[in-house]
Amino acid sequence: MHTKSIKELSKLLHKKTISCVELTKIFLERMEKYDSKLNSFITVTDELALIQAKNADKRIAENKTTPLTGIPIAHKDLFCTKDIKTSCGSKILDNFISPYEATMTNKLKQAGMILLGKTNMDEFAMGSSNENSFYGHVCNPWNLQNVPGGSSGGSAAAVAAYLTPVATGTDTGGSIRQPASYCNLTGIKPTYGRISRFGMVAFASSLDQAGPMATSAEDAAILLNHMSGFDVQDSTSMQEPVLDYTATLNNSLKGVTIGLPKEYFDENLTTGVAVKIDNVLTELERLGAKLKEITLPHSKLSAPAYYIIAPAECSSNLARFDGVRYGYRCKNPLDLEDLYARSRGEGFGDEVKRRIMVGTYALSSGYYDAYYLKAQKIRRLIADDFKRAYEDVDIILSPTTPTPSFAIGNSSQTPIEMYLNDIYTIPANLAGLPALSMPAGFTEGLPIGVQLIGNYFKEANLLNIAHQYQQVTDWHQQIPEGF
Repeated sequence: MHTKSIKELSKLLHKKTISCVELTKIFLERMEKYDSKLNSFITVTDELALIQAKNADKRIAENKTTPLTGIPIAHKDLFCTKDIKTSCGSKILDNFISPYEATMTNKLKQAGMILLGKTNMDEFAMGSSNENSFYGHVCNPWNLQNVPGGSSGGSAAAVAAYLTPVATGTDTGGSIRQPASYCNLTGIKPTYGRISRFGMVAFASSLDQAGPMATSAEDAAILLNHMSGFDVQDSTSMQEPVLDYTATLNNSLKGVTIGLPKEYFDENLTTGVAVKIDNVLTELERLGAKLKEITLPHSKLSAPAYYIIAPAECSSNLARFDGVRYGYRCKNPLDLEDLYARSRGEGFGDEVKRRIMVGTYALSSGYYDAYYLKAQKIRRLIADDFKRAYEDVDIILSPTTPTPSFAIGNSSQTPIEMYLNDIYTIPANLAGLPALSMPAGFTEGLPIGVQLIGNYFKEANLLNIAHQYQQVTDWHQQIPEGF
């Protein structure tokens, strides 16, 4: 039962073959049995889940349902959930109980979904390995000695181990797509502004975007239908009509032109990943797609630009965590300055401190023009590269990551080398474009993903290609041993 898709589970629930309460208990029992190996959850909401499941059974009996009614879900612990701890993986918010609900999580609650719990993550979404959490690192179900990717690693590990059918994540520079690649999932970062950011704790406001993580493109599409939409509470929310992303999943790929940026197939790409990407391209050609080499000349500047812009925005956003109104407060402060310094020093982890310092420096007097302003100009050049590319192609395809998952505690990687794990995912965030990672096979016994990048609000095109590919391959149906 736990390996069935959303569509299959929904049919069983509506036929009353299984009740919402029974289904919820199956996943809660799996979480209790397996999560000690993974550490994918920070908070388990078992009592709430059973209450919501009973209400979902009533809705089904009264025929007041959606395709998501009774389907369990887990939320990344970056989304505010009313009366439930929202920690962002940080000591500084370890005692924070949110007084309100994020718009996106509320949409899914109104659709009748069952909240199983809040998932582990890199602190304030800062990381590519899920080793930066106050609650300890998350393990990859495909190899417990390896990272699941970050920052949405808890969500990725939970879905990959079938502890939940689907989960939510956030993506600032690749934090949905990179863990999706490492854990053999389909994860999509929609167009910036497609999903409301209200109630999503901000890391870098101009880059952050929520999205679904699932085993298949079809499940991701169903979830995205209910997550998307304009929100008056979010000034960055876009007034674009919400499409039915499932309606075009079965469209033919004949005539679809896929661009292959030469800059993405470089020396950073391992041979094992490159071979799997070639296999994907062969399969897509068989399905009728056309391939065309393109160039995105400024893409190599994306990582340097990102690691100026994102830390600068995080420096501003995290200034609110000062030990005064909520969150962690140091003991016996000498004065106000000591309260601020010690609360933040004791409450934030090393990676968060590193990025705050970099961002504060980049925004400081005398350096703003040299760093932050120049990075924003590069951002525009990157967006213009994509704009020109979409005059000739419909979709852009690339690797999601240069390598498969790496070992936990990999001491050979410096912070800068760790940042380069996102080298292929960052450009889409800088340009605000939708991008998806889908399973592409295995190398060294570990899963890897292929990335699809679309033009603005063309999420349906990405999901269509991924779904068609998944109809002729079974990579997304593989189950990690022991789960």
